[in-house]
Amino acid sequence: MIIIGGFLGVVTRTGAIDRAIERSMGALKGREVWMIPILMAVFAAGGTTYGMAEESLAFYGLLIPVMLAARFDAVVAVAVILLGAGVGVLGSTINPFATVIAANAAGVPFTSGLGLRVFILVSGWAICSAYVVRYALKVRADPSRSIVADESTAIAARFASDGHDAQAPLSRTQVLTLIIFAATFGIMIWGVASQGWWMDKMSALFIAASILVGVVGWMGEQKFIDAFMAGAKDLLGVALIIGIARGIVVIMDAGKMTDTILNSGEQALAGLGAVGFINTIFGIEVGLSFLVPSSSGLAVLSMPILAPLADFSAVDRALVVTAYQSANGLVNLINPTFAVVMGALAIGGVPYQRWLKFMWPLLLILTVLIMSSLSLAAALG
Repeated sequence: MIIIGGFLGVVTRTGAIDRAIERSMGALKGREVWMIPILMAVFAAGGTTYGMAEESLAFYGLLIPVMLAARFDAVVAVAVILLGAGVGVLGSTINPFATVIAANAAGVPFTSGLGLRVFILVSGWAICSAYVVRYALKVRADPSRSIVADESTAIAARFASDGHDAQAPLSRTQVLTLIIFAATFGIMIWGVASQGWWMDKMSALFIAASILVGVVGWMGEQKFIDAFMAGAKDLLGVALIIGIARGIVVIMDAGKMTDTILNSGEQALAGLGAVGFINTIFGIEVGLSFLVPSSSGLAVLSMPILAPLADFSAVDRALVVTAYQSANGLVNLINPTFAVVMGALAIGGVPYQRWLKFMWPLLLILTVLIMSSLSLAAALG
């Protein structure tokens, strides 16, 4: 986790991701409504590959003025980033902070069940994009229908000038950085899926990729180390959470508490069948996600207990991993204990109650999507 944080820190220091977003917006000037699904796809890619969350907070100041200039409102900008990255996490494919950790704790390869997660990812992105586009067009046609119409003057005053040149091209260094960034995750998938790679080799890959980005960007030794250490520091808290959560599991195993819980869980879930079991697991993970918003922390805490229960119901453990990450991603779209949600709403000037009003129909739609996908997968074995 710390090494991945360092890699992300070095990539971020080049400004490649920021500039790519700006270029996307500049290219669609006059057709701003197309920015919504495109940018949501970009943020979803970040969510599904490396669990983009806190990193997204830097983009609100950039995107809100653009959306206001396009005659949308701040809710649209917040939704593009928060829902984009959030649906990516909900449909995580190679996210090391959710899928990889959870699969490791469940004792299955993280590539197991990948097809279902891709389906949830793409379907979720399509649903969220259509939902936000529909709202954005409604606000453009009649600004009084905005759920923050009474706050529009104050929000517009805060973001009166963005100061960004969306037409500035990507530098050669930034283009190469983006290629390296994408290739690194592609190589990781290949290594794990076909070469038997795990944490040590993945760590070596991210170290090598970090150095390569530093060389391509001509950072120099000091700037490279500063960027790597800053990124590593950002994820030190995540690493500590994983360690503490794992410690709880070790204590539970040593004290035979895990066996007791598994026995009780087997008796409670007996007779539910595969479909009933996986939906019950999804419901349990939804409840736990409010208490433990950290995807990595929840994975380490819940997977050693819930994944073995799948064996009693003849359900693939990989499906339990999918249920966990879908539940956690869904809850963290509105979770008041999740700092990213509250930070995004504070930056955009969107009251939490208004966000809930905007989100509740979408949450119901996504819940139906997830539960029906899990049910069908369980029924088909």
